[in-house]
Amino acid sequence: MKKLYLPLKQEDIDALTAGEGVLLSGTVLTGRDCAHKRICEYLDKGEALPFSPAGETIYYAGPCPAPAGKACGSCGPTTSARMDAYAPRLLDLGLKGMIGKGERSDEVCRSIVKNGAVYFAAIGGAGALYGNAVKESELIAFPDLLSEAVYRFTIEDFPCVVAIDSAGGNIYKRKRK
Repeated sequence: MKKLYLPLKQEDIDALTAGEGVLLSGTVLTGRDCAHKRICEYLDKGEALPFSPAGETIYYAGPCPAPAGKACGSCGPTTSARMDAYAPRLLDLGLKGMIGKGERSDEVCRSIVKNGAVYFAAIGGAGALYGNAVKESELIAFPDLLSEAVYRFTIEDFPCVVAIDSAGGNIYKRKRK
């Protein structure tokens, strides 16, 4: 597995190939449906966001409360398609990576290529594993959304697969024998 450090550098993104296993370390944002809707509401009103998506990677997850001695509870990926209506807009604002599970729309796939970004697939049902990879957690936006608020995580050796690379390679579009 290839080790990658967040925030992602463009040369690292460009060197990734769909199907490649990676271990991510560094900082990542979290956000699910409600947070994405709120972000776009801010943008529609011309209001400044409480954080910048530029250069960031977002993990489509809603963390469970942290047990004693941990930075995070269970934190598995959610279905990425629920963010498809919002992803191209965030990619146009400089978002560089997304982590979730499942296929993406054709519009999102085109936007990934257009913006030189990457989509990583995480393992559904592995919330405890991912929660253990979180070393620090900070609430940075929308606390009223509770577990769907935006957090900044520091992660270490977070396992993923490159699902859609910046050249348009896509593990979900490969021909099956």
